[in-house]
Amino acid sequence: MIPRYTPADFAVLWSPAHRFSVWLDVELAACEALEAAKLVPAGTAGAIRSKKLVLQPSRIDEIERTTKHDVIAFLTHVEELAGADARWLHRGMTSSDVLDTSLAILLRDATDKLVARCGKLIDALARRAREHAKTPMIGRSHGIFAEPITFGLALAGHHAEMKRGRDRLQTARREIAVGKVAGAVGTYAHLSPDIERDALHRLGLEAETVATQVVARDRHAAYFGSLALVAAGIERLATNVRHWQRSEVREVEEAFTAGQKGSSAMPHKRNPIASENLCGLARIVRAAVVPALEDVSLWHERDISHSSVERMLAPDTTSTLAFMLDRAADMVDGLVVYPENMQRNLDGAAELFFSEAVLLALVEAGMPRQEAYVLVQRNAMRAWRGEGAFGDLLAADPDVIARLDRAKLRESFNLERALAHVPAILERALGQPNR
Repeated sequence: MIPRYTPADFAVLWSPAHRFSVWLDVELAACEALEAAKLVPAGTAGAIRSKKLVLQPSRIDEIERTTKHDVIAFLTHVEELAGADARWLHRGMTSSDVLDTSLAILLRDATDKLVARCGKLIDALARRAREHAKTPMIGRSHGIFAEPITFGLALAGHHAEMKRGRDRLQTARREIAVGKVAGAVGTYAHLSPDIERDALHRLGLEAETVATQVVARDRHAAYFGSLALVAAGIERLATNVRHWQRSEVREVEEAFTAGQKGSSAMPHKRNPIASENLCGLARIVRAAVVPALEDVSLWHERDISHSSVERMLAPDTTSTLAFMLDRAADMVDGLVVYPENMQRNLDGAAELFFSEAVLLALVEAGMPRQEAYVLVQRNAMRAWRGEGAFGDLLAADPDVIARLDRAKLRESFNLERALAHVPAILERALGQPNR
Protein backbone atom coordinates (compact mmCIF):
# COMPACT_ATOMS: atom_id res chain seq x y z
CA MET A 1 0.00 0.00 0.00
CA ILE A 2 1.36 3.38 -1.02
CA PRO A 3 -0.60 6.60 -0.35
CA ARG A 4 -0.81 7.50 -4.06
CA TYR A 5 -3.05 4.51 -4.81
CA THR A 6 -4.76 4.00 -1.45
CA PRO A 7 -8.20 5.52 -0.84
CA ALA A 8 -8.56 7.03 2.63
CA ASP A 9 -11.12 4.48 3.84
CA PHE A 10 -8.83 1.60 2.83
CA ALA A 11 -5.89 3.22 4.61
CA VAL A 12 -8.00 3.13 7.78
CA LEU A 13 -9.31 -0.39 7.13
CA TRP A 14 -5.84 -1.90 6.78
CA SER A 15 -4.10 0.24 9.39
CA PRO A 16 -2.35 -1.59 12.25
CA ALA A 17 -4.64 0.12 14.77
CA HIS A 18 -7.79 -1.16 13.06
CA ARG A 19 -6.31 -4.62 12.50
CA PHE A 20 -5.52 -5.00 16.19
CA SER A 21 -8.96 -3.68 17.15
CA VAL A 22 -10.50 -6.44 15.00
CA TRP A 23 -8.27 -8.98 16.70
CA LEU A 24 -9.67 -7.77 20.01
CA ASP A 25 -13.21 -8.03 18.66
CA VAL A 26 -12.53 -11.66 17.77
CA GLU A 27 -11.10 -12.43 21.18
CA LEU A 28 -14.05 -10.77 22.96
CA ALA A 29 -16.64 -12.52 20.77
CA ALA A 30 -14.98 -15.85 21.60
CA CYS A 31 -14.87 -14.87 25.27
CA GLU A 32 -18.60 -14.11 25.25
CA ALA A 33 -19.29 -17.48 23.64
CA LEU A 34 -17.17 -19.15 26.28
CA GLU A 35 -19.10 -17.30 28.97
CA ALA A 36 -22.36 -18.62 27.49
CA ALA A 37 -20.86 -22.12 27.66
CA LYS A 38 -19.91 -21.48 31.32
CA LEU A 39 -16.22 -22.01 30.63
CA VAL A 40 -15.27 -18.41 31.48
CA PRO A 41 -16.65 -16.30 34.34
CA ALA A 42 -19.75 -14.34 33.32
CA GLY A 43 -19.12 -10.68 32.62
CA THR A 44 -15.46 -11.09 31.65
CA ALA A 45 -15.83 -9.71 28.14
CA GLY A 46 -18.06 -6.90 29.39
CA ALA A 47 -15.50 -5.92 32.01
CA ILE A 48 -12.77 -5.74 29.36
CA ARG A 49 -15.01 -3.77 27.01
CA SER A 50 -15.82 -1.29 29.76
CA LYS A 51 -12.16 -0.37 30.01
CA LYS A 52 -12.34 0.99 26.42
CA LEU A 53 -8.85 -0.22 25.64
CA VAL A 54 -6.78 1.90 23.29
CA LEU A 55 -4.30 -0.49 21.75
CA GLN A 56 -0.89 0.89 20.81
CA PRO A 57 0.54 -0.76 17.68
CA SER A 58 3.99 0.54 18.52
CA ARG A 59 3.88 -1.23 21.88
CA ILE A 60 2.75 -4.48 20.26
CA ASP A 61 5.62 -4.19 17.77
CA GLU A 62 8.02 -3.60 20.65
CA ILE A 63 6.87 -6.74 22.45
CA GLU A 64 7.01 -8.76 19.22
CA ARG A 65 10.67 -7.93 18.80
CA THR A 66 11.21 -10.14 21.86
CA THR A 67 8.49 -12.76 21.43
CA LYS A 68 8.89 -13.12 17.65
CA HIS A 69 5.14 -13.87 17.68
CA ASP A 70 2.56 -11.27 16.78
CA VAL A 71 -0.48 -12.77 18.51
CA ILE A 72 1.40 -13.34 21.76
CA ALA A 73 2.66 -9.76 21.57
CA PHE A 74 -0.92 -8.58 21.05
CA LEU A 75 -2.26 -10.63 23.96
CA THR A 76 0.57 -9.44 26.19
CA HIS A 77 -0.31 -5.82 25.45
CA VAL A 78 -4.02 -6.49 26.07
CA GLU A 79 -3.10 -7.96 29.46
CA GLU A 80 -1.06 -4.85 30.22
CA LEU A 81 -4.13 -2.70 29.61
CA ALA A 82 -6.98 -4.94 30.82
CA GLY A 83 -5.41 -6.56 33.84
CA ALA A 84 -6.47 -9.83 35.39
CA ASP A 85 -9.63 -10.30 33.33
CA ALA A 86 -7.49 -10.72 30.18
CA ARG A 87 -6.24 -14.11 31.42
CA TRP A 88 -9.48 -15.63 30.13
CA LEU A 89 -8.92 -14.44 26.59
CA HIS A 90 -7.72 -16.95 23.98
CA ARG A 91 -8.89 -19.93 26.07
CA GLY A 92 -8.55 -23.07 23.94
CA MET A 93 -7.73 -21.01 20.87
CA THR A 94 -4.77 -20.91 18.54
CA SER A 95 -3.29 -17.95 16.67
CA SER A 96 -5.06 -18.80 13.42
CA ASP A 97 -8.41 -18.56 15.17
CA VAL A 98 -7.66 -14.87 15.63
CA LEU A 99 -5.75 -14.25 12.42
CA ASP A 100 -8.01 -16.07 9.96
CA THR A 101 -11.22 -14.86 11.54
CA SER A 102 -10.02 -11.25 11.61
CA LEU A 103 -8.81 -11.55 8.00
CA ALA A 104 -12.29 -12.74 7.03
CA ILE A 105 -13.78 -9.65 8.68
CA LEU A 106 -11.34 -7.30 6.98
CA LEU A 107 -11.82 -8.89 3.55
CA ARG A 108 -15.59 -8.90 4.00
CA ASP A 109 -15.58 -5.20 4.91
CA ALA A 110 -13.19 -4.40 2.04
CA THR A 111 -15.51 -6.22 -0.35
CA ASP A 112 -18.50 -4.18 0.79
CA LYS A 113 -16.55 -1.05 -0.13
CA LEU A 114 -15.57 -2.53 -3.49
CA VAL A 115 -19.13 -3.54 -4.32
CA ALA A 116 -20.33 0.00 -3.59
CA ARG A 117 -17.63 1.40 -5.85
CA CYS A 118 -18.58 -1.06 -8.59
CA GLY A 119 -22.09 0.32 -8.38
CA LYS A 120 -20.85 3.84 -9.05
CA LEU A 121 -18.92 2.72 -12.13
CA ILE A 122 -21.90 0.70 -13.37
CA ASP A 123 -24.16 3.73 -12.95
CA ALA A 124 -21.69 5.98 -14.80
CA LEU A 125 -21.48 3.54 -17.71
CA ALA A 126 -25.27 3.26 -17.86
CA ARG A 127 -25.71 7.05 -17.97
CA ARG A 128 -23.22 7.51 -20.77
CA ALA A 129 -24.53 4.49 -22.70
CA ARG A 130 -28.04 5.93 -22.67
CA GLU A 131 -26.70 9.35 -23.64
CA HIS A 132 -25.05 7.90 -26.73
CA ALA A 133 -27.45 5.07 -27.50
CA LYS A 134 -27.93 6.39 -31.05
CA THR A 135 -24.47 7.87 -31.68
CA PRO A 136 -23.14 5.78 -34.61
CA MET A 137 -19.49 4.82 -34.81
CA ILE A 138 -17.46 2.24 -36.65
CA GLY A 139 -16.99 -1.06 -34.89
CA ARG A 140 -13.54 -2.58 -35.09
CA SER A 141 -12.15 -6.09 -34.99
CA HIS A 142 -8.39 -6.57 -34.89
CA GLY A 143 -8.32 -2.74 -34.72
CA ILE A 144 -9.66 -2.61 -38.30
CA PHE A 145 -12.98 -1.16 -39.48
CA ALA A 146 -15.66 -3.86 -39.25
CA GLU A 147 -19.37 -2.94 -39.11
CA PRO A 148 -21.25 -0.02 -37.51
CA ILE A 149 -22.17 0.07 -33.83
CA THR A 150 -23.12 2.95 -31.56
CA PHE A 151 -20.99 4.42 -28.82
CA GLY A 152 -23.75 3.61 -26.39
CA LEU A 153 -23.56 -0.04 -27.42
CA ALA A 154 -19.81 -0.08 -26.82
CA LEU A 155 -20.32 1.30 -23.31
CA ALA A 156 -23.21 -1.09 -22.65
CA GLY A 157 -20.82 -4.00 -23.16
CA HIS A 158 -18.54 -2.61 -20.46
CA HIS A 159 -21.56 -2.00 -18.25
CA ALA A 160 -22.63 -5.65 -18.55
CA GLU A 161 -19.09 -6.83 -17.79
CA MET A 162 -18.87 -4.70 -14.66
CA LYS A 163 -22.23 -6.02 -13.45
CA ARG A 164 -20.85 -9.54 -13.80
CA GLY A 165 -17.77 -8.40 -11.92
CA ARG A 166 -19.91 -7.06 -9.10
CA ASP A 167 -21.83 -10.35 -8.97
CA ARG A 168 -18.53 -12.19 -8.64
CA LEU A 169 -17.47 -9.90 -5.79
CA GLN A 170 -20.71 -10.59 -3.97
CA THR A 171 -20.20 -14.32 -4.42
CA ALA A 172 -16.61 -14.00 -3.22
CA ARG A 173 -17.82 -12.05 -0.18
CA ARG A 174 -20.05 -14.92 0.86
CA GLU A 175 -17.24 -17.43 0.40
CA ILE A 176 -14.64 -15.39 2.25
CA ALA A 177 -16.84 -14.42 5.24
CA VAL A 178 -15.80 -17.59 7.02
CA GLY A 179 -13.79 -17.89 10.23
CA LYS A 180 -12.73 -20.48 12.74
CA VAL A 181 -12.60 -20.78 16.53
CA ALA A 182 -11.66 -24.44 16.55
CA GLY A 183 -8.30 -24.66 18.30
CA ALA A 184 -4.87 -25.85 17.32
CA VAL A 185 -5.70 -28.28 14.49
CA GLY A 186 -9.40 -27.60 14.20
CA THR A 187 -10.60 -30.40 16.50
CA TYR A 188 -12.19 -28.23 19.24
CA ALA A 189 -10.11 -30.07 21.82
CA HIS A 190 -10.78 -27.30 24.38
CA LEU A 191 -13.74 -25.67 22.65
CA SER A 192 -16.79 -26.96 20.76
CA PRO A 193 -18.59 -26.37 17.46
CA ASP A 194 -21.36 -24.62 19.40
CA ILE A 195 -18.91 -22.18 20.96
CA GLU A 196 -17.41 -21.49 17.54
CA ARG A 197 -20.84 -20.98 15.98
CA ASP A 198 -21.83 -18.56 18.75
CA ALA A 199 -18.58 -16.56 18.51
CA LEU A 200 -18.66 -16.30 14.73
CA HIS A 201 -22.35 -15.37 14.71
CA ARG A 202 -21.49 -12.40 16.93
CA LEU A 203 -18.99 -11.34 14.25
CA GLY A 204 -21.29 -11.89 11.29
CA LEU A 205 -19.36 -14.88 9.95
CA GLU A 206 -19.96 -18.54 9.14
CA ALA A 207 -17.75 -21.41 10.31
CA GLU A 208 -15.30 -23.19 8.05
CA THR A 209 -16.57 -26.68 7.21
CA VAL A 210 -13.28 -28.45 8.03
CA ALA A 211 -10.83 -25.91 9.34
CA THR A 212 -7.67 -27.85 10.10
CA GLN A 213 -5.59 -25.15 11.82
CA VAL A 214 -6.56 -22.57 9.21
CA VAL A 215 -9.45 -21.58 7.02
CA ALA A 216 -8.92 -23.31 3.66
CA ARG A 217 -7.03 -21.08 1.22
CA ASP A 218 -8.99 -22.06 -1.87
CA ARG A 219 -11.49 -19.50 -0.57
CA HIS A 220 -8.86 -16.78 -0.71
CA ALA A 221 -7.66 -17.86 -4.15
CA ALA A 222 -11.22 -17.55 -5.49
CA TYR A 223 -11.51 -14.17 -3.79
CA PHE A 224 -8.42 -12.69 -5.40
CA GLY A 225 -9.46 -14.20 -8.72
CA SER A 226 -12.72 -12.26 -8.55
CA LEU A 227 -10.80 -9.05 -7.86
CA ALA A 228 -8.55 -9.74 -10.83
CA LEU A 229 -11.55 -10.15 -13.14
CA VAL A 230 -12.96 -6.79 -12.09
CA ALA A 231 -9.56 -5.22 -12.73
CA ALA A 232 -9.40 -6.93 -16.13
CA GLY A 233 -12.78 -5.45 -17.02
CA ILE A 234 -11.58 -1.99 -16.08
CA GLU A 235 -8.44 -2.56 -18.15
CA ARG A 236 -10.52 -3.50 -21.20
CA LEU A 237 -12.47 -0.26 -20.85
CA ALA A 238 -9.29 1.75 -20.36
CA THR A 239 -7.66 0.11 -23.39
CA ASN A 240 -10.58 1.18 -25.56
CA VAL A 241 -10.41 4.74 -24.24
CA ARG A 242 -6.71 4.84 -25.07
CA HIS A 243 -7.43 3.85 -28.65
CA TRP A 244 -10.39 6.19 -29.06
CA GLN A 245 -8.20 9.08 -27.87
CA ARG A 246 -5.39 8.49 -30.37
CA SER A 247 -4.79 11.64 -32.39
CA GLU A 248 -5.71 10.00 -35.70
CA VAL A 249 -8.91 8.55 -34.19
CA ARG A 250 -10.05 11.17 -31.64
CA GLU A 251 -13.55 9.82 -31.18
CA VAL A 252 -13.44 10.07 -27.39
CA GLU A 253 -10.99 11.57 -24.94
CA GLU A 254 -10.54 11.84 -21.22
CA ALA A 255 -11.50 15.13 -19.61
CA PHE A 256 -8.63 17.64 -19.58
CA THR A 257 -9.12 20.01 -16.67
CA ALA A 258 -8.11 23.63 -16.25
CA GLY A 259 -4.45 23.87 -15.32
CA GLN A 260 -3.70 20.27 -16.28
CA LYS A 261 -0.42 19.68 -18.12
CA GLY A 262 0.21 16.84 -20.53
CA SER A 263 3.96 16.98 -20.99
CA SER A 264 6.92 18.70 -19.40
CA ALA A 265 8.34 19.31 -22.90
CA MET A 266 5.34 19.61 -25.27
CA PRO A 267 2.63 22.06 -24.16
CA HIS A 268 0.14 20.76 -26.73
CA LYS A 269 -0.15 17.26 -25.24
CA ARG A 270 -3.45 15.88 -23.89
CA ASN A 271 -2.57 12.36 -22.80
CA PRO A 272 -4.91 9.53 -21.68
CA ILE A 273 -3.23 9.34 -18.29
CA ALA A 274 -6.17 7.90 -16.35
CA SER A 275 -6.71 5.00 -18.73
CA GLU A 276 -2.98 4.30 -18.98
CA ASN A 277 -2.77 4.34 -15.19
CA LEU A 278 -5.67 1.89 -14.95
CA CYS A 279 -4.01 -0.50 -17.39
CA GLY A 280 -0.87 -0.46 -15.25
CA LEU A 281 -2.70 -0.98 -11.96
CA ALA A 282 -4.65 -3.89 -13.43
CA ARG A 283 -1.33 -5.73 -13.64
CA ILE A 284 -0.86 -5.31 -9.90
CA VAL A 285 -4.30 -6.71 -9.06
CA ARG A 286 -3.90 -9.54 -11.57
CA ALA A 287 -0.50 -10.38 -10.11
CA ALA A 288 -2.18 -11.44 -6.86
CA VAL A 289 -3.80 -14.47 -8.47
CA VAL A 290 -0.78 -16.74 -8.73
CA PRO A 291 0.51 -16.19 -5.15
CA ALA A 292 -3.04 -16.72 -3.86
CA LEU A 293 -3.25 -20.01 -5.76
CA GLU A 294 0.14 -21.06 -4.43
CA ASP A 295 -1.10 -20.39 -0.89
CA VAL A 296 -3.71 -23.14 -1.24
CA SER A 297 -1.17 -25.92 -0.80
CA LEU A 298 -0.01 -25.82 2.83
CA TRP A 299 1.70 -28.61 4.73
CA HIS A 300 -0.72 -30.92 6.56
CA GLU A 301 -2.90 -28.93 8.97
CA ARG A 302 -1.00 -25.72 8.26
CA ASP A 303 2.27 -23.89 7.78
CA ILE A 304 2.84 -20.16 7.55
CA SER A 305 4.13 -19.87 3.99
CA HIS A 306 0.83 -18.14 3.16
CA SER A 307 1.05 -15.60 5.96
CA SER A 308 3.68 -13.24 4.57
CA VAL A 309 1.98 -13.34 1.17
CA GLU A 310 -1.42 -12.38 2.52
CA ARG A 311 -0.08 -9.55 4.67
CA MET A 312 0.86 -7.90 1.37
CA LEU A 313 -1.81 -9.21 -1.00
CA ALA A 314 -4.89 -8.37 1.02
CA PRO A 315 -4.22 -4.67 1.66
CA ASP A 316 -2.47 -3.98 -1.66
CA THR A 317 -4.95 -5.72 -3.94
CA THR A 318 -8.16 -4.49 -2.34
CA SER A 319 -6.86 -0.93 -2.00
CA THR A 320 -5.56 -0.84 -5.56
CA LEU A 321 -8.84 -2.11 -6.98
CA ALA A 322 -10.76 0.46 -4.92
CA PHE A 323 -8.58 3.20 -6.39
CA MET A 324 -9.14 1.79 -9.89
CA LEU A 325 -12.91 1.75 -9.47
CA ASP A 326 -12.91 5.35 -8.24
CA ARG A 327 -10.73 6.51 -11.12
CA ALA A 328 -12.65 4.54 -13.74
CA ALA A 329 -15.99 6.01 -12.61
CA ASP A 330 -14.55 9.52 -12.74
CA MET A 331 -13.05 8.83 -16.16
CA VAL A 332 -16.35 7.60 -17.60
CA ASP A 333 -18.26 10.54 -16.14
CA GLY A 334 -15.79 12.97 -17.71
CA LEU A 335 -15.36 11.39 -21.14
CA VAL A 336 -15.54 13.95 -23.94
CA VAL A 337 -17.27 12.41 -26.96
CA TYR A 338 -16.84 13.64 -30.53
CA PRO A 339 -19.77 12.32 -32.62
CA GLU A 340 -18.54 14.31 -35.61
CA ASN A 341 -15.26 12.40 -35.57
CA MET A 342 -17.11 9.13 -35.26
CA GLN A 343 -19.07 10.11 -38.36
CA ARG A 344 -15.85 11.13 -40.11
CA ASN A 345 -14.39 7.69 -39.47
CA LEU A 346 -17.58 6.05 -40.70
CA ASP A 347 -17.36 8.13 -43.86
CA GLY A 348 -13.68 7.30 -44.17
CA ALA A 349 -14.54 3.61 -44.31
CA ALA A 350 -15.78 4.19 -47.89
CA GLU A 351 -18.95 2.15 -47.18
CA LEU A 352 -16.89 -1.01 -46.78
CA PHE A 353 -18.82 -1.92 -43.63
CA PHE A 354 -21.77 -2.88 -45.84
CA SER A 355 -19.81 -5.73 -47.45
CA GLU A 356 -21.62 -8.48 -45.54
CA ALA A 357 -25.02 -7.04 -46.47
CA VAL A 358 -24.03 -7.13 -50.14
CA LEU A 359 -22.66 -10.66 -49.77
CA LEU A 360 -25.96 -11.86 -48.29
CA ALA A 361 -27.99 -10.07 -50.95
CA LEU A 362 -26.04 -11.89 -53.67
CA VAL A 363 -26.54 -15.21 -51.91
CA GLU A 364 -30.27 -14.54 -51.62
CA ALA A 365 -30.27 -13.73 -55.35
CA GLY A 366 -29.03 -17.25 -56.07
CA MET A 367 -25.23 -16.89 -56.22
CA PRO A 368 -23.10 -19.51 -54.39
CA ARG A 369 -21.68 -17.97 -51.22
CA GLN A 370 -18.00 -18.42 -52.00
CA GLU A 371 -18.46 -17.07 -55.51
CA ALA A 372 -20.30 -14.07 -54.07
CA TYR A 373 -17.54 -13.59 -51.52
CA VAL A 374 -14.90 -13.32 -54.25
CA LEU A 375 -17.04 -10.87 -56.17
CA VAL A 376 -17.64 -8.59 -53.16
CA GLN A 377 -14.05 -8.82 -51.99
CA ARG A 378 -12.53 -7.77 -55.29
CA ASN A 379 -14.56 -4.56 -55.24
CA ALA A 380 -13.86 -4.03 -51.55
CA MET A 381 -10.13 -4.26 -52.14
CA ARG A 382 -10.38 -1.60 -54.87
CA ALA A 383 -12.23 0.69 -52.44
CA TRP A 384 -9.60 -0.11 -49.79
CA ARG A 385 -6.92 1.08 -52.21
CA GLY A 386 -8.83 4.34 -52.74
CA GLU A 387 -10.02 3.63 -56.27
CA GLY A 388 -13.58 4.72 -55.48
CA ALA A 389 -16.53 4.34 -53.15
CA PHE A 390 -17.52 0.75 -52.49
CA GLY A 391 -21.11 1.21 -53.65
CA ASP A 392 -20.08 2.89 -56.90
CA LEU A 393 -17.58 0.16 -57.69
CA LEU A 394 -20.18 -2.54 -57.10
CA ALA A 395 -22.72 -0.71 -59.26
CA ALA A 396 -20.19 -0.57 -62.08
CA ASP A 397 -19.37 -4.29 -61.84
CA PRO A 398 -21.40 -6.19 -64.50
CA ASP A 399 -21.15 -9.44 -62.53
CA VAL A 400 -22.84 -7.79 -59.56
CA ILE A 401 -25.50 -6.00 -61.57
CA ALA A 402 -26.31 -9.24 -63.34
CA ARG A 403 -27.59 -10.53 -60.01
CA LEU A 404 -28.70 -7.31 -58.26
CA ASP A 405 -30.23 -4.26 -59.90
CA ARG A 406 -29.04 -0.91 -58.61
CA ALA A 407 -32.10 -0.36 -56.42
CA LYS A 408 -31.64 -3.73 -54.74
CA LEU A 409 -27.94 -3.03 -54.33
CA ARG A 410 -28.63 0.28 -52.59
CA GLU A 411 -30.89 -1.46 -50.09
CA SER A 412 -27.76 -3.12 -48.73
CA PHE A 413 -26.29 0.30 -47.88
CA ASN A 414 -28.65 1.08 -45.01
CA LEU A 415 -27.13 2.23 -41.71
CA GLU A 416 -30.45 2.18 -39.89
CA ARG A 417 -31.00 -1.44 -40.84
CA ALA A 418 -27.46 -2.30 -39.68
CA LEU A 419 -28.24 -0.79 -36.26
CA ALA A 420 -31.87 -1.90 -36.02
CA HIS A 421 -31.32 -4.27 -33.08
CA VAL A 422 -29.10 -1.96 -31.03
CA PRO A 423 -32.03 -0.61 -28.95
CA ALA A 424 -32.98 -4.17 -27.97
CA ILE A 425 -29.40 -4.94 -26.93
CA LEU A 426 -29.25 -1.76 -24.87
CA GLU A 427 -32.56 -2.61 -23.22
CA ARG A 428 -31.24 -6.07 -22.39
CA ALA A 429 -28.11 -4.56 -20.83
CA LEU A 430 -29.43 -1.38 -19.23
CA GLY A 431 -33.09 -2.15 -18.76
CA GLN A 432 -32.49 -4.79 -16.15
CA PRO A 433 -32.34 -3.30 -12.66
CA ASN A 434 -28.92 -3.33 -11.03
CA ARG A 435 -28.78 -6.24 -8.63
